[in-house]
Amino acid sequence: MPEIRANGLDIDYTTEGEGPPLLLLHAATSSATEDWAAQRPLLRSHFRLFLPDARGHAATRWDTDRGWSHAMLLEDAVALADALGLERFHVGGLSMGAGTALSLAITQPQRVISAVVAAVGVEKEPRSSVARRLMDPDRIERDDPPWAERLARRHDPVQGEGAWKKLLVAIRDDTVAQRLPTAAELRRARVPILLAYGDRDPWVPLEPAVKLRRQLPDARLFVAPGVGHVVVAERPSAFNTAMLQFLRDTARS
Repeated sequence: MPEIRANGLDIDYTTEGEGPPLLLLHAATSSATEDWAAQRPLLRSHFRLFLPDARGHAATRWDTDRGWSHAMLLEDAVALADALGLERFHVGGLSMGAGTALSLAITQPQRVISAVVAAVGVEKEPRSSVARRLMDPDRIERDDPPWAERLARRHDPVQGEGAWKKLLVAIRDDTVAQRLPTAAELRRARVPILLAYGDRDPWVPLEPAVKLRRQLPDARLFVAPGVGHVVVAERPSAFNTAMLQFLRDTARS
């Protein structure tokens, strides 16, 4: 996987396919190649995909002295687009990555052609409560050793032994403290946006998702029945159809 210097980081990323650029951002503790595995074969036939590892994740090193925040993820994404020479691009994100994708639509509407925003939470609860419960390394080691082992295998080889624990604590603390976008800021996201949710998502209940669609100037809502938080993987066929149709409609408009 190539690396590129952006915002003081050596960002590790995968690129594949041909066509308009599409930046795909992953969820917390994961990686873009894993989260978007079910979409990549379809999308790379239509787009040039860029799949970066976020700071502190997988092969993108994190300088713990600089701290970690969702605001930094936005800075990283803008700097990455600059370094890659992407003047205008589509963006997709899942969960943590969806927050960054939405922030790009708000702050960079002149550059973002469209945004696919899957399982984003823009209300404090239950987002903060779930983060406190799930992003607890001691609980994970005690109650879910297989997940602890997967996190260590994914992050520690590059970041150092025990790095996954520091990362989870940083994500948890900033999720609780993070300032979420206001209604006025959401109205500035004047680009086409596809919101995608599962109707059984414990992080993001459906009612706030419907409210978010109403607050955005140009948004459509896809809801997958019987699906939880990882809508891109739990119901990939239906999600892929909705995503590709949205991107095609955006290209024609």
